[in-house]
Amino acid sequence: MSNLLGAVEIREIAEQLNLKPTKKLGQNFVVDANTCRKIVKLAVVQSTDIALEIGPGVGSLTLALLEKAIQVVAVEIDDRLANQLPITAANHGFDSKKLVVINQDAMQINKLPVEPTVLVANLPYNISVPVLLNMLQLFPSIDRGVVMVQSEVAHRLAAKPNSKEYGSPTAKVNWWADLELAGSVSRSIFWPIPNVDSSLVKFVRHKPIGNEQDRIATFSVIDKAFAKRRKMMRSAVSVLFNDAEESLIAAGVDPTLRGEALDIGKFYQIGQQLIKHNSTK
Repeated sequence: MSNLLGAVEIREIAEQLNLKPTKKLGQNFVVDANTCRKIVKLAVVQSTDIALEIGPGVGSLTLALLEKAIQVVAVEIDDRLANQLPITAANHGFDSKKLVVINQDAMQINKLPVEPTVLVANLPYNISVPVLLNMLQLFPSIDRGVVMVQSEVAHRLAAKPNSKEYGSPTAKVNWWADLELAGSVSRSIFWPIPNVDSSLVKFVRHKPIGNEQDRIATFSVIDKAFAKRRKMMRSAVSVLFNDAEESLIAAGVDPTLRGEALDIGKFYQIGQQLIKHNSTK
């Protein structure tokens, strides 16, 4: 086994780059090699996989991915870290051809030079949900993955209907994938140590529920359903329909239910009614 990054080397790299981890960029670097290998194992990364990593930082997880995948595409917003990453990989004995570094904001990415098959990332809590939704939408070749996010976000992503954590992010991500909690990680594996807990979420892509027109309609229903959580559906979606009650009944949904009671299949049914409604305007 090749050696991965440890706490001492990570601090040395940061010092050499004059890098002070910033809260703004969510820079909490993983300093524990065992955790990195655990994440890669959970994501079932194989020798045929092209792994996409968002926010590699100093490269702790990147090196663990390079041990297993045929190629790693790493998207890093900080140019100092992006420039350093190939050097760190080479210093640890990895072939530079196996690593593609893209110095860009993950929120601005809309194409990649290759088709990734697995997503593995330590995501800053403020962008974790939009990044995950974007990646699933833009890159259908990604069929599974593991993301490390703030525990509160993890519980939201993996929530089931009729639970207090269930909301718009859960319903939307369920359009593309099934998600489950895959364990928590100690704060002590990070440098600097964050003041929030982190957890792992594992996802497996399924066939999308419908086409792009279906998705847009369904997501607009989801947005309205969770804009005011206490509202019954007939009131929540009243701005979308002339007769919300009638449209909900036609979709097979009880108009007195609240958004948190509906799974993605039910939201899709309402979305179908919305498409029908808009086509007759």
